[in-house]
Amino acid sequence: MKVKKEHIILALVIIALSVYLIMRTTDRAQYLLPEVPPVATKDISRLQITRNTVETVITKQDEKWYIGPEKWLADESKIQDMLKAIENLTLTALVSESRNYNLYDLDTEKKINVKAWQGETLKRDVDLGKTASSFRHTFVKTAGDERVYHARGNFRNNFDVTVDDLRDKVVLSLNTAEIQQIQLIKDQQSLTLNSTPVPVAVDGTSTDKKPQAAAESSQPMWQAADGRTVDEAVVKQILAAVANMRCEKYINDRQKTDFTSPLLTLQLKGAQEYSLSVFAKTAEEDTNYPAVSSGSDYPFLLSAGQADQIMKDPIKAPKAPEPSNKISK
Repeated sequence: MKVKKEHIILALVIIALSVYLIMRTTDRAQYLLPEVPPVATKDISRLQITRNTVETVITKQDEKWYIGPEKWLADESKIQDMLKAIENLTLTALVSESRNYNLYDLDTEKKINVKAWQGETLKRDVDLGKTASSFRHTFVKTAGDERVYHARGNFRNNFDVTVDDLRDKVVLSLNTAEIQQIQLIKDQQSLTLNSTPVPVAVDGTSTDKKPQAAAESSQPMWQAADGRTVDEAVVKQILAAVANMRCEKYINDRQKTDFTSPLLTLQLKGAQEYSLSVFAKTAEEDTNYPAVSSGSDYPFLLSAGQADQIMKDPIKAPKAPEPSNKISK
């Protein structure tokens, strides 16, 4: 009888604890997960990203985003990643109330503070810490709340960027199909290449009867103005390199006019005119080449690979005469 009573008491204790834990968890979730006010991406007009003492302000003007007082054009795709993270901010769990922020990279030196405005109204003010071990959450702390939460998603890297990372790196953009003339100026010598249509027969078919050659002939051919033979593959590589050219980084402490005597100048004519000039490396150990273009207001650096592709010689070298097998008498 005594054992039965003990079992009953034990069962009642278990039930009471279970009810307590369920009620505590429910109350905890309702109380500890504050509602994040909604904000739409399209309504955000200004961002401020602060890490330690470095503050970056990005503003929207005429549907484009500009960085800092210099108003450098920002990379649209990177700004959109930020805006989506701000709009979709969702707190999923309370992590800590201890204020031991260094465990989550939310201390002063490591946190990234993100503010977003709609006009003059501050819509977001959140500190970002490191990514959780699951890589599916980010540790965050919201303004006016000293507790640490899990936020859904791995998005710290979207904001852990420098000004140079955020700048739009496209320095030349063109439609290669529209280019009719290319002029290369190198070592004080100029070479002009002209795009010419492929001759066709009167019946509209290509003069080349081979099917593969006929398919290739739908592309314009390039001819040198001085009559030399052009390497079509090299010309295509040059055009591909400049079609949507992105630089490695910008040169902020110099102007375009500071650069003179280029190693190579490339001028292209079509519906519009474009130009690109590549200059000697500043130091022998440098891996990048300074350059300027008609598509950028600022000088920039191209990688060695980019520069090498542009500076290839598009003229075919004449074939060496084949050695004679005849035995002279």
